[in-house]
Amino acid sequence: MKEVIEKYKNVIIQIATPYSTGTGFYLRRPNLIITNEHVIRGNREVLIDGALLPKQLSKVLYADPRLDLAFVAAPANAELPEVRLGKETRVSEGDSVVAIGHPFGLKFTATQGIISNTVHKENDIRYLQHDAALNPGNSGGPLVNSLGEVIGVNTYIISDGDNIGFSLPVQYLDETLAEYLSTGEEVGARCGACGKLVFEHTIEDGFCPSCGAKIKLPSQEDEYEPAGIARTIEEILEKSGHDVKLARRGPNLWEVRQGSAKIFVTYYDPNGLISGDAILCDMPKDNIRLVYEYLLRQNHEMEGLSFSVKGQEIVLSLMIFDKYLNLETGMKLFQYLFEKADHYDNILVEKYACTWKEEE
Repeated sequence: MKEVIEKYKNVIIQIATPYSTGTGFYLRRPNLIITNEHVIRGNREVLIDGALLPKQLSKVLYADPRLDLAFVAAPANAELPEVRLGKETRVSEGDSVVAIGHPFGLKFTATQGIISNTVHKENDIRYLQHDAALNPGNSGGPLVNSLGEVIGVNTYIISDGDNIGFSLPVQYLDETLAEYLSTGEEVGARCGACGKLVFEHTIEDGFCPSCGAKIKLPSQEDEYEPAGIARTIEEILEKSGHDVKLARRGPNLWEVRQGSAKIFVTYYDPNGLISGDAILCDMPKDNIRLVYEYLLRQNHEMEGLSFSVKGQEIVLSLMIFDKYLNLETGMKLFQYLFEKADHYDNILVEKYACTWKEEE
């Protein structure tokens, strides 16, 4: 399985919207990124990123709420490995599988398990039940067999179900791809009422032409507009030179680069706390005491910022409550954080033998 997992690292795509994060995987022949509909729901475009794919915004082409499937456009010049769909491979109980995912902000995950049920049904849709651990960020990732074939799309878990996960069999994906591609259309959706595919030239004033049910195509989704504190935070980031559309990482979470430092901005709505955490580098293997002494001295000298160590990571942070945040105050605080983050990571690496963070 090790070779299989290594190969999939280059076809797994991270997906983020202002509302959620998830996983997708690349298929070369249709040149599409496959994911779950609930990952892209409510968005006309999403943020994608991969090991061989630079971070960028991409258009949502197809949404299927019934099967929880979605297709996202891949760049025309994408040079990612080809993976096979195991549409003709028999899946049996006891087969070994790997559930693969890579949500933003978390490590690439590949969890092994076995198929425990091949005929689980939910709303007349068949699912593969397995015990390869899933989490919400793995949604839309592939379920892979020992031959390296995609046999399912990771879809949902049972809460408190002791690693009981469910994946949509690849046959549903294959049939949907064939139906979608045969039309030659670009942006479409499946009607949740009658199951017919609806496209931009066939939709009738927001209704399915076949059954009259209300339907919205991905291209008709409203563009996201932040409000309240989220809007203030995005104004601060934008005025600091960052592209906020490329910074969004789900609800009330943003990630930006300042020089060599990676900085996460988080708004905890229930208690009103806003934090900025700059992940600078990792602790060295030797002379740790010197590093701690340096960090403590800087904590004593700095105003508004503080160092901490989380695991092996050295983090420079600021915190402010939303009732004190406005554009002027926020600009001063965050620009100070951005400046110091890019300053301190170089000192820690060059003078104290700390190590640069590896991209996950």
